[in-house]
Amino acid sequence: MAMSFPEPLVAAETLAALVAPRVDEIEANRFLPQDIADEAARLGLHRMFIPAALGGLEAHPMVLVDVAERLARVDGSTAWCVFIGATSGMTAAFLKHDDAMAAFGDPMSIAAGVFAPRGKAVHATENGVAGYRVSGRWQWGSGSRNARTIMGGAFIMGEDGKPEMSAEGIPQNRMMIFDADQVTLHDTWRVSGLCGTGSTDFEVKDVFVPAARAPSLISDKPVNRPLYCFPTFGLLGIGIAAVTLGLARGSIDALIELAGGKTPQGSSKPLALRAKAQLDVSEAEALTRSARAYLKETVDAAWAAASSDGAITVEHRRDIRLATTHAVNASARAVDLMYTLGGGTSVYKTSPLQRHFRDVHVATQHMMVSDATYELTGRLFLGVATNTAML
Repeated sequence: MAMSFPEPLVAAETLAALVAPRVDEIEANRFLPQDIADEAARLGLHRMFIPAALGGLEAHPMVLVDVAERLARVDGSTAWCVFIGATSGMTAAFLKHDDAMAAFGDPMSIAAGVFAPRGKAVHATENGVAGYRVSGRWQWGSGSRNARTIMGGAFIMGEDGKPEMSAEGIPQNRMMIFDADQVTLHDTWRVSGLCGTGSTDFEVKDVFVPAARAPSLISDKPVNRPLYCFPTFGLLGIGIAAVTLGLARGSIDALIELAGGKTPQGSSKPLALRAKAQLDVSEAEALTRSARAYLKETVDAAWAAASSDGAITVEHRRDIRLATTHAVNASARAVDLMYTLGGGTSVYKTSPLQRHFRDVHVATQHMMVSDATYELTGRLFLGVATNTAML
């Protein structure tokens, strides 16, 4: 089923207009209403990282930044689900054409997945087909309630009951691709922020997965195109950073709108005329813009290398991880400044400032942008021997 799609940022504007009046519904629902998820698919936003040969957009990673940033200004949960669907789609680049078409070919199909190897897989054969018997339970299954294809990382277990080791010297970890009807979803997503992402636990028990649907995103070779030179972890971090930059921009916009009409208790001046507000809005602008500029610089440099050399270096991968983690932390600081400036107004459900505050502080908890990233990148800057397989 071939479909044509609008330009991604135009599509994001269309989806943002649909989402804006429904942010309270999305949060209360705890996952995206299916019509919103389906509209994102119809607009092609879940196909940004699917190979062009499969009908995908195969977009520059900064396109994802533009899209997720725009959506997050309105609703962080929608932005998060769109970026998860997009980055999950890049798994198609690691599959043979027919297998990729089966899992990702339908333009209305939505994918979700968790790379973390929470599952265990043992070698098995079924009806003459080699593959794995897989069991496991994964957390943070964002978008899984809307997905037709759900993926989970699993260690490949040897006959001795220990994980098999990859050529990189780490336990063999493969992404297992399941159909949604093979997966049990658990209602665990009751959280402080990003409430509408449906990031619930999911589980499989003794499910057979053919080897053709169990790629290694570390050691297998994807389609030889610039986008797929980017590491999975780097693209995941880019998506997280994009959402938080959008939350920061949304918070600044909300505070500026509020400031002209709000006079703080005990003051005769509107908030916009107070020196503290002027200082903090300037700092938030600088934090957000500089973090975005650094992210764009690193992504563009890696894309240029991928386009000219067919590969990106460890230094590019290092810089991407550092830029994404920095963007998340800078964005959280900007949101905090705006939330505090908003005073009592910020705590009310009617204010987007409280939602952005809660959302950004859930995003900061993601392992891809944790403080451990600074340790990893610092070791590389200092020339300390470091395993970069997971960089």
